[in-house]
Amino acid sequence: MIDSKVKEIRDFCESNSNSDIIKKYQRYFKEGYDGYGIDEKTFKGQIAKWTEQWKDEMSIESYLSLGDELMNNGRFEEKQVAISFLKSCRQDFSKDTFNRIGNWFDYGINDWATTDVLCMLVLSSLLFDKVIRFNDLKTWINDESEWKRRAVPVALVELDKLTKDLKPVEAIELIKPLMLDNSQYVQKGIGTLLRGLWKKYPADIEIFLMKWKDKCGRLIIQYSTEKMDKEYRKKFRKSK
Repeated sequence: MIDSKVKEIRDFCESNSNSDIIKKYQRYFKEGYDGYGIDEKTFKGQIAKWTEQWKDEMSIESYLSLGDELMNNGRFEEKQVAISFLKSCRQDFSKDTFNRIGNWFDYGINDWATTDVLCMLVLSSLLFDKVIRFNDLKTWINDESEWKRRAVPVALVELDKLTKDLKPVEAIELIKPLMLDNSQYVQKGIGTLLRGLWKKYPADIEIFLMKWKDKCGRLIIQYSTEKMDKEYRKKFRKSK
């Protein structure tokens, strides 16, 4: 059953590939874009059709197995399909779901966009529904994969969109071990998180930034302060 689903997904992707869209997407992926270049409306419409057609024959375990295959051997859009299918099984999420998607970083997730979609559609729901806790996410902080490490702050960005009540002390405690991370993608994720929290808790975030401004990566400061007044944010420049 999984093999036939993979073939159907692949046939659709190949028949809807667009060279102009491939060229467009290549600009956004420094690490390289290995995709088909499919029109977004067409792509999302087909995912919705598959989800409806297969809902009675596919379980969360089936979708995780399908995801394992697509992550291991699939291209960009195929990985997006795997994540979208898994989202439809939210009511069945468990700690095993978290562990299985964690494995995807070992052999399949290799760009910022796939990472961020996983955070938006799956990881944030796991946190929101309290299937996992922050301590579970903390186990990803020292991972070799920069994408898995990036998922930590980005998952909090997406969680805050759902709850609108993420406390700065909780976020800071989780990202603090990542403040010296050399990956620009991790730094951008942290900066985006802090920027969003600054809008609601400026004092807390500014105190935190002042402690780290001379040590952390500059992208963290750049992203976290970009909504501040131009003159005001100069105080967060690195001391000479």
